[in-house]
Amino acid sequence: MRTVAAGTPCWTDLATADLDAARRFYPELFGWTGRIAPEPERAGYTTFHRDGRAVAGAGPPAEPGRAPVWSTYVATDDADLVTTRVEAAGGQVLVTPFDVLHAGRMAVFADPAGAVFSVWQPMRTPGAELLDAPGAMCWNELVSPDPEGAKVFYELVFGWHPEEQPAGGPGYTGWRCGARIVAGMLPTPGPARAAYWSVFFAVADVDATAARATTLGGTILTPPRDTLLGRRSTLRDPGGARFSLLRPATDPT
Repeated sequence: MRTVAAGTPCWTDLATADLDAARRFYPELFGWTGRIAPEPERAGYTTFHRDGRAVAGAGPPAEPGRAPVWSTYVATDDADLVTTRVEAAGGQVLVTPFDVLHAGRMAVFADPAGAVFSVWQPMRTPGAELLDAPGAMCWNELVSPDPEGAKVFYELVFGWHPEEQPAGGPGYTGWRCGARIVAGMLPTPGPARAAYWSVFFAVADVDATAARATTLGGTILTPPRDTLLGRRSTLRDPGGARFSLLRPATDPT
């Protein structure tokens, strides 16, 4: 079972009011199979698998009426310590750390610009068992109206070191954690735009997968295009949740 180093995105899940639709759409799109948690307190939380390995999850939103969203989880050895750092760095604690049965401990935060992210402190469940492979999460990207503020915040919270990444285009930042670039950041087109974390899933053929998504009820927001990071496209699922596809050009270094 794969484990992910602290400070690295390790899991993603979808909060949606229409779990049945998500359980139909994503298996058709990515070849996933879903396993519904039997515990009543998990409210039908579904873990998706690819080739028998966990890649993502889906569950109901924390509050009724919330817009559906894919969340980025960053691995940590101490969710409570991250909470202290988030507060000290000017972020918000949206959900204080709590145990998810015996699987792990998690918390939900927002950075000073409002981008929401989570942390995962593993116990029995390390996070994704498959990453950087077709049908699995392969990249996470912050879109922010305040890149300079984000550089300070995430370095204080996770120890990430911002580095300019020409491969991502003008103004693109890579977040280095140890020896690896673990995520990216690009500025929003204008200061009034909302900040958010975007989740990318690897696919062998971006164009074919995007076209397939439309036949399943999804919408293409950004048509497939080539970038130095790879060929990419941004979509919405039938419930309105944004996610992206990527065929990486090379592995980040």
